[in-house]
Amino acid sequence: MRLSRRALLGSAIAAPTLARAQGGDPYVLGTLFPLSGPNAEYGKVFTEGVQLAMQHAEAERMLRRPLRLQAEDTQALPQQAVVGMTKLVNVDRANYVMVGFTAVSKAVAPIGDRSKTVMVNGGAVGPDLAGLSPYFWNTIPLAHLETREMLPFMMRRNLKRVALVYVDDPLGDAILGIFRNDLPRAGGELVGSFSIPRTAQQFGPVAARIRQTRPDTVYIASFGAQQGQIIKGLRDNGVSVPLTSYSAMNLESIRNLAEAEGLLFTSQQTDFASGDELTRRYATDFKARFGSDPGTYNTNYYNATRLFCLLAGKLERENKEVNGDTLRAALLEQKEFDLVGGRATFDEQGSMTAAIQINEVRGGRVNVVTG
Repeated sequence: MRLSRRALLGSAIAAPTLARAQGGDPYVLGTLFPLSGPNAEYGKVFTEGVQLAMQHAEAERMLRRPLRLQAEDTQALPQQAVVGMTKLVNVDRANYVMVGFTAVSKAVAPIGDRSKTVMVNGGAVGPDLAGLSPYFWNTIPLAHLETREMLPFMMRRNLKRVALVYVDDPLGDAILGIFRNDLPRAGGELVGSFSIPRTAQQFGPVAARIRQTRPDTVYIASFGAQQGQIIKGLRDNGVSVPLTSYSAMNLESIRNLAEAEGLLFTSQQTDFASGDELTRRYATDFKARFGSDPGTYNTNYYNATRLFCLLAGKLERENKEVNGDTLRAALLEQKEFDLVGGRATFDEQGSMTAAIQINEVRGGRVNVVTG
C-alpha cells in the first residue's frame, strides 16, 4: 500500500492556512510515520488521527499560533527515522514529534533527548519505551499493561498452553520476555516460542512446528502486513486454535481478513457510542471525514496531537515559551487531561495509563468481550 505524502497530508496542510489569522509563526508538529512500504497502512491510520485533532484545534481556537504538520517517511525503518528526526530538529525546528514502532522510537530518542524535543509515541508498545527519555512520552498503554489484562482472560478461557510467534526486533523480544516471566505466574505454559524475521512472509514451516506443540492458543507479536500473512499462514496450514494478540491488530486489513475471524486482542478502553462529549464528537467527526469508525491508533495520535494543543495553550496563557522543557513541566504539573476515551493520567516518565479491554473480530467488526 503506497501513499504519496501529498495525498496523505492534503487536508492537514489546509488547516494552518485557515489558522493564520491567529498570528505568529506556526508550531511545527513533526511525524515520523511509514508513508510507503509494507507498513504504510499504519502511517495512514496514524496521520488521520493527527489531521482530525488539528481540525478540532482550529475549530476550538485552542492556540494563538497556527499549526503546521511536517511529515517524514520512515518506512518503519530506524535508519530512515534517524534521518527524518535530524531534519525535523535541525531544519524544521519542530516543537513536537510523533513517532511509532519500537525500533524507530529507540533510534530517534537520543536525538530528541539531546535537542530537548518532545517525542510522543502512540503506536509502539515495547515496555522499555517507558523512561526512554524525559522528552519521550507514550499515549498508548505499553505491552506489559496490555499483557497484564490478556493473561488472566486467556486463563479464564482455558487458553493455557501458549505458542508465541514473535518478530525478531525489540518489540518481539520484549513480548517474549513478558511471556516467559508472567505466563507461568498466571497459571499458563509457554509451549513454544518462534522467532521470525521482519521480512518473512511465508509461515508454513512455522505452522508445522506450532502444531507439534499442541497449543490452546497462538499469540502473535508482529505488526504491519506481516500480521495478516501470519494469520493466513497459520490457518492455511492447519492451526485452528484461537489466535490472540495486542492492539497492533486493530486495523481494517485485519478486520476484513476471513482467517482473522475470532481473533482476540487487547486495546485501551474507549466507548465511542456512550462515552463523554469529546469522545462522541471525535467518533462522529472521524466517520464523517474518513468514512469509517475510528480505531485504536487513530485515537492515540488524535490524543497525542490534542495533548500538545492543551499544553501549548496553557503555556500561551501563562506567557511562557513553548519548548521541550516547558511542555514537559506543564505535563508533570497537570498530569491528568481530558482526551478521547476519558480522563488520561500520565506518570513521571510521561507514560499514559488507561483501562484495557479485550476485543474479538467477528464478521469484519471489532466487538468488546469480557470474561
